[in-house]
Amino acid sequence: MRYRQTIKAIALSFIIYQLSFSPTRAQNPSWVKKASQAVFTLKTFDKDNQLIGSTNGFFVNSNGDAISSYVPFKGAQRAVIIDAQGKEWPVDCIIGANDMYDVAKFKVDIKKAQALTIATTKAEQGVTVWLMPYAAKKQPVCRKGVVNQSEIFQTDYAYYTLDMQPDELQTGSPILNEQGEAIGILQPTADVKAKQSYAVSALFASTMQMSGLGMNSAAMKATGIKKALPDDIQQAQVALFMCASALDSLEYMNFLERFIQKFPQNPDGYIYRARNMASSLRFVEADKDIEQAMKVADKKDDVHYQYANLIYQHHLLQANNPYEPWTMERALQESEAAYNANPMPVYKQQQAQFLYAMQKYDEAFQLYQQLTMGEMRSADIFYAAAQCKLALNDQEGAIAQLDSAVNMFNKPYLRAAAPYLMARGRLLDQVGKYRPAVSDFNEYEKLMPGQLTADFYYLREQSEFAGHLYQQAIDDIIKATDMAPQEPVYQAEKANIELRVGKIDDAIISAREAVRLAPNQADGHLLLGIGLCAKGQKQEGLASLQKAKELGHEQAQSLIDKYSK
Repeated sequence: MRYRQTIKAIALSFIIYQLSFSPTRAQNPSWVKKASQAVFTLKTFDKDNQLIGSTNGFFVNSNGDAISSYVPFKGAQRAVIIDAQGKEWPVDCIIGANDMYDVAKFKVDIKKAQALTIATTKAEQGVTVWLMPYAAKKQPVCRKGVVNQSEIFQTDYAYYTLDMQPDELQTGSPILNEQGEAIGILQPTADVKAKQSYAVSALFASTMQMSGLGMNSAAMKATGIKKALPDDIQQAQVALFMCASALDSLEYMNFLERFIQKFPQNPDGYIYRARNMASSLRFVEADKDIEQAMKVADKKDDVHYQYANLIYQHHLLQANNPYEPWTMERALQESEAAYNANPMPVYKQQQAQFLYAMQKYDEAFQLYQQLTMGEMRSADIFYAAAQCKLALNDQEGAIAQLDSAVNMFNKPYLRAAAPYLMARGRLLDQVGKYRPAVSDFNEYEKLMPGQLTADFYYLREQSEFAGHLYQQAIDDIIKATDMAPQEPVYQAEKANIELRVGKIDDAIISAREAVRLAPNQADGHLLLGIGLCAKGQKQEGLASLQKAKELGHEQAQSLIDKYSK
């Protein structure tokens, strides 16, 4: 009897001993059972549906917003989470990503999620913390640790060093304080034998939001997971602009649909989709989107303006696929409707642009002249007016407009003046005002150091030579040949100038180089023939002139007659 009682006592003592050391009951804090339902494992897949990464994570609100490590999202086209009940849920979109701190925020397509409370204050050095791992259909065994160090980054967030053995399999799991609030996300470690672990602020990851520019960040570009739209309409509009060039056609169309669904009363989504439809030659659908934009817009003038531009771009880029209702007259009407609704000068500028495209140059010039009298007075407007004058064959009028464009800048000129100086210099050269042209080219050269090409020096040399500025012309053609030694035109021009100033030997060398570079071009042979004949080497010179004649040079025969006497 005593023996049996002794055995029972020993067994009872063993059970008590076991229970006292049970990690799931004695060591776990009271909040673990509920909090563990917020933790999940994440799996990501590539375009071939092959598994490429996995990590842990947890929900931060009941709407399905969650945070985890970022690395598994790189190269991923699809992602799922497996919750604490072992059920799989798809990741709908990514909200934020930070490659430096290896955290991502995303939305899971789930009706309601059990979420962890995020600590709003950082954990101080020496406090007790808990690592809560993922455990499917059972209560997890939490691990206890201590904060060794708490470093602040970006003013409000902490990066923790923990007195806790690292566990590679638990990367992305939450680190919680004694109250069961998540303070951090466990970071991956390169040394599994280390005695310390690291965690980045859960508050930092949970407060990440999509911004307009954020959609184009390197971290976002590295994943194929659908990107969330910003909640703020202004940020969403920035994203709309950025994504137009950053996404492929299918992704961009999906983005437009989501924008319209989220912001149905904003006209921008319909306008951008209309552009997309027009680029695909779906003009009827584009018109429908413009109509809807007009219905929801508070500022009708902007929709008229955008529609006018859409029609204009159609004429510029899709002339081979005309859409009968979209005439330039219709574009002009829409622009006039914009001005009538809100008389902004930019709408007059648009009308002038359209009139120019319609070859109504005088009417376009009159509108540009009006704009030079008001707040839009600028070098660009004077330049546009100059183009109208050129189209009307009024070169002097064009020069006057370019004078006004250049006069919008004070000396010493800013770099912004460079294109107008170049335009005026070219036009002055065309009308025979060579020295004023050279002056403009000189100013242009001062504004564009390190960006001038051989073409520039060749262009200026032409004006210098015509203006009898021979030494400057020689200097510039030498620069051109030095920068582009394989261009036969420059070698031939160098030979031409050298002949004109009596440098016969130099001219022969340059002409021979031109012939070497382009043996089937007549100019080099002609110049070589002239140089050789001038040097007294008539037989060889006449042979070169004969070659120039055979290649079709019109002056060759008269020179042959001259030097044959």
